[in-house]
Amino acid sequence: MNLFNNRSAWLMNLFPFLHWAKKVNGNSLRKDLAAGLIGAIVVLPQGVAFAAIAGMPPEYGLYAGMVPAIIAALFGSSWHLVSGPTTAASIVLFSALSEMAQPGSIDYIRLALTLTFMVGIIQLVMGVIRLGTLVNFISHSVVIGFTAGAAILIITNQLKHFFGLDMPRGLQFYESIQFVFVEIENINWHITTIALTTLIVGIVSRKFIPKLPYLIVAMVAGSLLSLLLNALFGQDVTHINTIGALPSSLPPLSTPDFSLQTIKELAPVAFAATLFALTEAVSIARSIAAKTGQHIDGNQEFIGQGLSNIAGSFFSGYVATGSFNRSGLNYEAGAKTPIAAVSSGVFLILIVLLVAPFASYLPNAAMAAILFLVAWGIVDFHHIKKIAKSSRSESVILFTTFFATLFLELDFAIFLGVMLSLIHYLSKTSKPKILTRVPDPRLPRRAFNTDTTLPECPQLKIIRIDGSLFFGAVNHVQENFRRLENESLQQKNLLIVANGINFVDIAGAELLAAEAQRRKQRGGKLFFCATKDGMYEQLSKGDHLESIGIQNFFRTKTDAITSIYNNEMDPVICQTCEHRIFNECSATSDLKISL
Repeated sequence: MNLFNNRSAWLMNLFPFLHWAKKVNGNSLRKDLAAGLIGAIVVLPQGVAFAAIAGMPPEYGLYAGMVPAIIAALFGSSWHLVSGPTTAASIVLFSALSEMAQPGSIDYIRLALTLTFMVGIIQLVMGVIRLGTLVNFISHSVVIGFTAGAAILIITNQLKHFFGLDMPRGLQFYESIQFVFVEIENINWHITTIALTTLIVGIVSRKFIPKLPYLIVAMVAGSLLSLLLNALFGQDVTHINTIGALPSSLPPLSTPDFSLQTIKELAPVAFAATLFALTEAVSIARSIAAKTGQHIDGNQEFIGQGLSNIAGSFFSGYVATGSFNRSGLNYEAGAKTPIAAVSSGVFLILIVLLVAPFASYLPNAAMAAILFLVAWGIVDFHHIKKIAKSSRSESVILFTTFFATLFLELDFAIFLGVMLSLIHYLSKTSKPKILTRVPDPRLPRRAFNTDTTLPECPQLKIIRIDGSLFFGAVNHVQENFRRLENESLQQKNLLIVANGINFVDIAGAELLAAEAQRRKQRGGKLFFCATKDGMYEQLSKGDHLESIGIQNFFRTKTDAITSIYNNEMDPVICQTCEHRIFNECSATSDLKISL
């Protein structure tokens, strides 16, 4: 029986889809297939748009939503996450590779496939060695700042198609805007009319006809207007160009470039793209899981994303990750299991085989307008306002990442945002709160309070430490110990309420042992109450527990104060004290004096 159970558990870990396969029934299958069809229709315009952002041929954006979406659904842990091409991954890819090769060229595509393979390998390795918690250290402010900056870059990169201008490659975003103003007399108004019409139709459709896929409605409107203008004035006059017909075929097999030189060149970008892609995927999966009550295994999600990108690199797909729009739509459409995402990839293959030739009627101007809509949609104005109002430090991270995205390399912008997040985290955790605690006679059962106006015991200082005692926090805690000592030399005894201390490392344990010795030399002692098991175990591993004194640890504040009062207090000082801080002071002070 044990052998059977071990084999079953091993198969479940190797093939995670076995976990949810038993949930599939006729009702869930109908809902999943319906959600998958909707998702396939939505990804059709998005895939083409994202490929344009990435500098890839249009069909590659669709290929990235086929095989990678299926693999990620089968080997990930989320029931609703839908993977495929995204704005962030596309803009990172374009920024990194456009300096190495001409976008859309064979060399550029080969680099994109290689980058996708490398990202997949890194993701897979991180999942296997269980580094899923790393994405928790990437602040949400980094993601918001990056996507806002990426939105501006997307818009400025499409200005040439929106206005029909012959704009040089490689311009900064502000140079692109400046170029439009300088060349305003050369704007092609036939092309701009198509772009504006597509944009307006998309906005109106999204607001007033939300049940229809507004991107497809906008594309059809732009394409029809393009046909009308060409019929009225002729293509020689309008100069309206289209993206061209897409190949009506299954994703062709492809081969990344495994040369050492290429891998070295792409390594920094691969790590940046991996961090951002994983953060995007896991964050989306967890946000939806919060609504469904599902548990998300971050490590399994890493493995699923890694396998999807490895497979995608051999099936003409570029970097894929979780899509917020399609995942949210998948959930809202009633999806119950990952079969919805799997069927979305399958339906997309069928749809491409049927409608790919019609892409020859889609003008570049309409696609530019579609990208304007996509860019506007990814800017999280709600959270930008919220962060700006509520947190100065998070605002610094957000806007630093935002401006770095605009003016610096995108991979560096991501690393900069991550570093700022870590610095902010370490800054907060390295300064645990140290609060003075005093019994409050105004509260029921004289509960402890931090009111600085309440009198303290002249012989016993009581504090609570909220935070971990690790090497980064030792200096801050040590300085506070010295400050407390200098403020009241009579308070030789120190009681630490330790239920707020989650973790103690060797440096923290040595600090507490040293403080105990200092108190002892001054004629006092160091006491602890409400100590967590983890802290006690860490102190017991070395000789720190003996240095402090096992007898100086108490389960509750009442036990600690009773013992300290009876064994450590100077009765002469108690006799002259007028405050009667503790219950023991009133109950036994006369007895102590007589003794």
